[in-house]
Amino acid sequence: MRFQLIFIFTLWIMAIPTTMAQKELNKDEMLITEVSNARAKAFNDMNANEISRYFTSDGVLMAPGKQASIGQKAVAKYYQAIFDEFDVVLKSHYVEVQVSGNMAYGRGEAIVHATSKIDGKESVSKSKYLNILERQYDGSWKTTHDIWNTNDVTTQ
Repeated sequence: MRFQLIFIFTLWIMAIPTTMAQKELNKDEMLITEVSNARAKAFNDMNANEISRYFTSDGVLMAPGKQASIGQKAVAKYYQAIFDEFDVVLKSHYVEVQVSGNMAYGRGEAIVHATSKIDGKESVSKSKYLNILERQYDGSWKTTHDIWNTNDVTTQ
């Protein structure tokens, strides 16, 4: 009986760090998802500077068919060019979030409705994306790399 109690107590003690680590992981996954949601909101608000704020100072944006935009100013410039030409609506969500120490990734799906400010034509783009994020000194998460590709585009 004594052996069984010691064995059960040992298992319980060993489970505490795992449970605490799982809670920390869930907190990080929640914070990373909040970053994605905040970026989506800034996109829908057509606020390029706000989007770039969620990137590290040397963050890399890799848009399809474009040269990489490196740094917050370049990221803001990329998005501002879109907002100058189109009214946009984005719906996006993570399908998967994985955290490993101070690095993480979020894999997601997005649909963008873009209406030309010139001729009113609307296009719909469906894509998949991958964000790589890094924990900052204050515990927040910022995007180091953002890449996506289009599944299909339709014009109406």
